[in-house]
Amino acid sequence: MSVKFEDRPLEKVREETIDQLVMNYGHGELSEEAFERRLDQAMDATEHSQLSDLVEDLELKPDTSYDSMKEQKFSPHYGEGRIQPTEKVISILSSNERCGVWTVPREITIYSLLGSVELDFTDAVFQHPDVTIKIIGGLSSLEVFVPEEITISTNVFSVLGSTENKAPSMGNLKQAPHIRIEGFQLLGSVEVKVKRTIKEKFVAFANSLKGTFQSR
Repeated sequence: MSVKFEDRPLEKVREETIDQLVMNYGHGELSEEAFERRLDQAMDATEHSQLSDLVEDLELKPDTSYDSMKEQKFSPHYGEGRIQPTEKVISILSSNERCGVWTVPREITIYSLLGSVELDFTDAVFQHPDVTIKIIGGLSSLEVFVPEEITISTNVFSVLGSTENKAPSMGNLKQAPHIRIEGFQLLGSVEVKVKRTIKEKFVAFANSLKGTFQSR
């Protein structure tokens, strides 16, 4: 006997609702305006009935092809590469940046004095599920960008400085990486934030699906 609809986990129903919205938009059954409006409503919904109302007039439902494309798009990137398990980043009166497609080592140690370091994990390729970032800095800044599906925690001792973690850490995907930031900052700052929200990723995914289906 199946569980009553109203007794199912709300987040699971929300995910299924968003998948159905994306599927129908991708096949041209929803306008862009209607899709984004309903997507916003799905993300803000607090009741099961609100979610069911958003898809009651939609016939198409996600299939195995959709599930495969979604997993490929949203799952963290794991891969092999020739890289040392640890890496040192030194920034003295200078700036260092890691962005785009780059392979993440198991441990990154940052030495920064009057400098700035930016680590962007948005399109990074992971080799390990657990990554540690160690920072020793003074009069410097560390800026970290992460996808919402990655879990991140901070344990930085700051003297006359600041540590801000603005990432929601919605890491509920299988084998989602966990990034741990720890260390010491004097008169410096550590800031963690999301570069592209989960809504923006769903919109981009939906548009890519639309392009795929229209080209067939």
